[in-house]
Amino acid sequence: MNNKKDKKILRPPVVVVMGHIDHGKSTLLDYIRKSNVVDKEAGGITQHISAYEVVHKRDGKDFNITFLDTPGHEAFKSIRSRGASVADIAVLVVSAEDGVKPQTVEALNVIKEAQMPYVVAINKIDKPGANVEKTKQNLAENDVFLEGFGGSVSWGAISAKTGEGVNELLDLLLLVAELEELTGERDAEASGIIIESNMDTKKGISVTAIIKNGTLKKGQFAVSGTSIAPLRIFENFLGKPISEATFSSPVRIIGWDSAPKVGAEFQGVNTKNEALEIVAKNAEAQTTSEQSAGDSESEKTVIPIVIKADSAGSLDALVYEIGKLGNDRVIPKIVLSGIGPLSENDVKSAMTKENSLLISFHTKTDSKAESLAQRLGKEIHSFDIIYKLTEWLAQAVLERTPSIEVEEAVGVAKILKTFSQSKDKQVVGGRVESGIISVGDQVRILRRDAEIVRGRVRELQQTKQKTSSVSEGEFGAMIEAKFEIAMGDKIEALTLVKR
Repeated sequence: MNNKKDKKILRPPVVVVMGHIDHGKSTLLDYIRKSNVVDKEAGGITQHISAYEVVHKRDGKDFNITFLDTPGHEAFKSIRSRGASVADIAVLVVSAEDGVKPQTVEALNVIKEAQMPYVVAINKIDKPGANVEKTKQNLAENDVFLEGFGGSVSWGAISAKTGEGVNELLDLLLLVAELEELTGERDAEASGIIIESNMDTKKGISVTAIIKNGTLKKGQFAVSGTSIAPLRIFENFLGKPISEATFSSPVRIIGWDSAPKVGAEFQGVNTKNEALEIVAKNAEAQTTSEQSAGDSESEKTVIPIVIKADSAGSLDALVYEIGKLGNDRVIPKIVLSGIGPLSENDVKSAMTKENSLLISFHTKTDSKAESLAQRLGKEIHSFDIIYKLTEWLAQAVLERTPSIEVEEAVGVAKILKTFSQSKDKQVVGGRVESGIISVGDQVRILRRDAEIVRGRVRELQQTKQKTSSVSEGEFGAMIEAKFEIAMGDKIEALTLVKR
């Protein structure tokens, strides 16, 4: 008897290569692609591709592996934050010359947060300064314990430049994939993850997606969030038209009615009506989520942002970075975003929001938009580097953060003796422990570090002379308070400061 589980078969692994920018991640990916892609046309690919398949021969058999080329850890983090399992296995590339660097730790944290199995590739073993043993020790100091070095993390020593050890690394990836028992059901409706989205002036919106289960066929409809694409044109990673694709394959789907979010899930359905039903459900869920988010924002100052970027990958990384810039009083909120040139409509949208910011990233501004912005006195802020944009925006958030008054302790004293009490006034003796205490200060009376009452300093004496303030030594004070102060209590003098 065949049940659903029986229909599942082993599927190729999807692998992401991560590591410090100078440790050879791109060199490794280039070597693997040029050496293992069956269609040799791929060796001549010059444009950036975000995912591709390779075929690795092991024990006389061919095995497929899909590699992801992530544009940056931040974008990858944002994909993870949506709970989407894009990759099955990670390769952490570490230089045998430099060892663990901050970006290595950052990549490692992303891998661990995703609870993803990984292997370590100790690269640059062809270099004169390479020291594999020292690199292993360095990894252990960062809680990465390799096999044969007190731990269970699989690893390989490689040279991405010469190719030494790369075949063995691919063998290792296949071994990890077998242990993970990655499976898929070929006859199921296709589902997967959007990993890139672009706007082409001729072809419209296209996305790169990884199929994680099922089979996607020409004539079906792809749905992601509230976006739909009829599968009239879809291609493999080489840009060749195909009629169907199955799990672990990267595909390019062309002709979306709107740009899906990077990291969002997609599914394939047979009819347009099915696609529209899914879109309606997703739109309803999105509205509920936005209303809930709006409630939490109501007490904060909102900085509306209209932003356009060159690709969905860039936009997704920007959304992630901008989301980190808010504080308890201000929230930068993207009210309109998209890919492609900044348009006249974008300028108009920005003008409908008070104190809005109009931003373009790595994309052009059309002439009508520039002209309208100049007439309306609306500045367009253009950037090509993500950290420069976030630095500028962080400063803008700081400048727009409304100040609030907070209490700050300016002086602390310990009560050594109490002398007299009449109505609400008490005469005490104390010693300054820090800061300064002045006549007129509001004070907080603390007993065993807990506030018991508040009062005000009415008089101060030091060396039997009246004084306006004390900053050291012993003193006498008349304090107005509605609770009896005792020996051993502490008083904190308070002031209001704007922050």
